[in-house]
Amino acid sequence: MKYLKDIGSYFLMLKRVFSSFTKSAVLKKLIFKEIDDLIIGSMPIVAFISFFVGGVIAIQTALNIDNPLIPEYLVGFATRQSIILEFAPTFISIIMAGKVGSFITSSIGSMRVTEQIDALEVMGINSLNYLVFPKIVALLLYPFVIAVAMFLGILGGWVAGVYGGFSTSAAFIQGLQEDFIPFHIIYAFIKTFVFAFILATVPSWQGYFMKGGALEVGKASTTSFVWTSVLIILANYIVTQLLLS
Repeated sequence: MKYLKDIGSYFLMLKRVFSSFTKSAVLKKLIFKEIDDLIIGSMPIVAFISFFVGGVIAIQTALNIDNPLIPEYLVGFATRQSIILEFAPTFISIIMAGKVGSFITSSIGSMRVTEQIDALEVMGINSLNYLVFPKIVALLLYPFVIAVAMFLGILGGWVAGVYGGFSTSAAFIQGLQEDFIPFHIIYAFIKTFVFAFILATVPSWQGYFMKGGALEVGKASTTSFVWTSVLIILANYIVTQLLLS
């Protein structure tokens, strides 16, 4: 019954998020702040992880190709497919569940503990629209983060493959172009929008409805990361079944 209650409160929260809008001038400032915190602030860690994981994918692919009948361009092909289909949209989103999700939960949870949310309600402000809606709008730019992750992942694979002596530049680039299906990019960005909505709303729900003090804020952040990751993986499976099967 608790899970049904939680699901119900989540959808009731979404209803309130998109009603009784805060003044546009205030929302504009909040949205730009959230873009800075959630999108721009996440770029360094995303860039670092993407580049080196792309390199690891290329190296591991090359090391497992010991059959002379397998074409050399397979290193670039496997790197492209792995990064575009799964690594960039899904793996990076799980990392963001830890970074962005925990940040959202702890910031809103701290406002709940210090009664700032109650103060907003007393002033007649829809606190859910004020706190959650700017995060949803800011994370509409999340596909840009994933696009950067895709580019840097493939670049990292090229650097590791070519300068590590596992592939030639021409063969790697041929692999990137081989049997390219444009719909895979569309599929990846559709997943990204779904994940962005989960990243914005589930941690916000955890922080908004938490009870207790400072210790509970930490527990809520941990729970937020777990549930956000679980929902991202489930959404990944459902979207993949709908779009690729």
